[in-house]
Amino acid sequence: MSVRSLFDMTGRVALLSGAGRGIGAASALALAEAGADIAVLARSSDQIETVADQARAMGRRAIAIPTDANDADAVEAAVSRTLNELGRLDVVVGVVGGSMPQPFMNTSDRDLRNAFENNVVNGLRLVRTCVPHLVSASEGRTGGSSVVMVSSAIGHVVGRGYVAYGSAKAALDHAVHLMAADLNPKIRVNAVAPGAILTEALEVVAADPVLKKTIEDATPLRRLGRPDDIAAAVLYLASDASSYVTGQVLPVDGGVLTTNFNFPIPDL
Repeated sequence: MSVRSLFDMTGRVALLSGAGRGIGAASALALAEAGADIAVLARSSDQIETVADQARAMGRRAIAIPTDANDADAVEAAVSRTLNELGRLDVVVGVVGGSMPQPFMNTSDRDLRNAFENNVVNGLRLVRTCVPHLVSASEGRTGGSSVVMVSSAIGHVVGRGYVAYGSAKAALDHAVHLMAADLNPKIRVNAVAPGAILTEALEVVAADPVLKKTIEDATPLRRLGRPDDIAAAVLYLASDASSYVTGQVLPVDGGVLTTNFNFPIPDL
């Protein structure tokens, strides 16, 4: 078997949440380019329809399913539609998440709950809903089915202003370890932990030459990441190229050891 063939996703179906733009959209199109049929989920129907159209232009089957990740019934309906229209489910990629940085002393109980809801609860709900179908698709395949969660470097590095977001991502990272233990050997569970990636969320920072240079100088590889950098890692973890990998959090962060951007917080 050639190394290139290990990345071939022909005949497989991938479902991606948060796939309307940025990392989610890039990951969906990377999987489609590798041969997978895709179901793309997000709240914005226009964005996911654009992603689905791009996948169809590659000759793939693709469905866009407007879905609020907070709505358990909507998530279950989206998974059912994927099965009905695409016939199987081999890969799940959870991209939904996020939380605005702010000083710890301004971080309320509600902020903490929202961070954990968005970054942990919603992702684990999606995986739990998909598990029976992933088990069915895993039969007879070395490496089984695959779950890939998108975490963040701030789950394992330290920076000011990220108590809610960083704590939630750290919890997601450990949830990946624990889900892998529960779901072995039929389902592999891994995560990608991006650093500073040039998506819409970072556009304001990137538009300021001083802030942009500050982040680049603090990153050993001296540049901001691109969505395709993360998409390539997602493809690796989704494909047979990583068939002997589970329970891992793969940093794709330019080599950062501490956060390369601190939210400006005055000393106490």
